Amino acid sequence: MSDKIKITDILKQKKPLIDGMIRSYFPKPMTKEDIEKIAGKARYEYDVEAVNKAIIEPMWDFLETGGKRWRPVLFMLLIEALGGDANRYIDFAIIPELVHNGTLVIDDIEDKSETRRGLPAAHIKYGEDIAINFGNSMYYFPLVSILKNRPGVDEKTLKRLYDIYAQEMINISIGQGTDIYWHNGHGDADNITEEQYLQMCAYKTGTLARMAARMAAVLAGLDEENERKIGEYAETIGIAFQIQDDILNLTATSGKAQYTKEYIGSDITEGKRTLMVVHTLKHCTDEEKEWLLKTLNEHTKDREKIKKAIELMKKYGSIEYAKQFARELVNETWENVNGLLKEGRAKEALEAFTRFIVERDF
Repeated sequence: MSDKIKITDILKQKKPLIDGMIRSYFPKPMTKEDIEKIAGKARYEYDVEAVNKAIIEPMWDFLETGGKRWRPVLFMLLIEALGGDANRYIDFAIIPELVHNGTLVIDDIEDKSETRRGLPAAHIKYGEDIAINFGNSMYYFPLVSILKNRPGVDEKTLKRLYDIYAQEMINISIGQGTDIYWHNGHGDADNITEEQYLQMCAYKTGTLARMAARMAAVLAGLDEENERKIGEYAETIGIAFQIQDDILNLTATSGKAQYTKEYIGSDITEGKRTLMVVHTLKHCTDEEKEWLLKTLNEHTKDREKIKKAIELMKKYGSIEYAKQFARELVNETWENVNGLLKEGRAKEALEAFTRFIVERDF
C-alpha cells in the first residue's frame, strides 16, 4: 500500500468541511427560521430556546469533543476514486457521521459509561432524558439532506439512498442488540464463535461504513453488483476498525484523553466479548475460562482483576492474533475492490486509509 499519503492529514483537512456542512443544516443556535427549514412552519408556535437547549446545544457539544470523521471521509474518497464529484454530494456525507455520533450517545447510556473522549458522557452532563432524545435525533436529523436534496439528484437515486439508510439502520440495531445481550452474559455468550463475533461487528461497526460506501457507489453510478462489492469492502474495514479499537482498549499507552486509566480495560468492565476474549476462551484451561467469564459477567472495576484478564489474553497470544487477523482482513478486502477504483490521488488515499484503520494508535 502507498506510503505517499498521511491519512491523519486528510482527516484533519476534511473535518472542518464536514462540520461546516452539518452546521449549514443545524446551526448553533438555531433560529425559528432555521427550525422551519428542517421541520416546516409551526401550526402553533415553536419554543426556540427548548429546541436549542434540549437538542442543538448538546448535539454540538458532543460533536465538538472530537471524533475522526472517517466515515464521511471514506464516502468522499470513494466517490472520487469511482470517478464521481465528491464536492457535489457532500451534503449526504453527514448521514453516517451524525448517525454514528448518535449511536455513541445511546451506547454510553446502555453501557453505563461515565466518560466519552476523556470527558463526562452526555447523559452524565445533560441527564438521560436529554441524552436519549438528542442521541435519537441524530439518527433522523441527517435525513434532511435527502428531503431537501440540495445536490439535485434524480428521484430514483434519492430513493436508493433512502433505501440504503433504512436497511443499514435495521442492521445496526441487530448488531447493537447482539452485543448488549452478550456482554450481559445472556444466552450462549460463553461460547460465541468467531463467525458470530464477526457478524456482530459487521452490523454494529461495519454498518455505517457500509452505508457511506454504498451511498458513494450509487452516486458514482455503479451497478448493484459493484455497489455490493464496495459495501463489503467498507463493512470489512469497519470490522477491522472495531478489532483495533478493542486492542487499543487493552494495550494503549498514549496520553490522549481517551486512554485514561479509566478507559484502559473498560471493555472488561462492560463484559464485552471481543475477538481477543473469544480466542482466549477457545485456548485457555477450563479453570481459566471459568475465571475469565466470571470476571466479565461481574462487570468489575477492580484494576487487579482487569490487569489479570489482560495478562491472560496476552498469555494465549490473543492480542497478537487479533492484530494479525485485522491486517489480513484489510489486505484481502482491498484486493477485492482494487480493480474497481480509478488510478489517482483518491485511490492512493483510500489505500492509506485502509492501512490506517489497523495501524492507528488512537
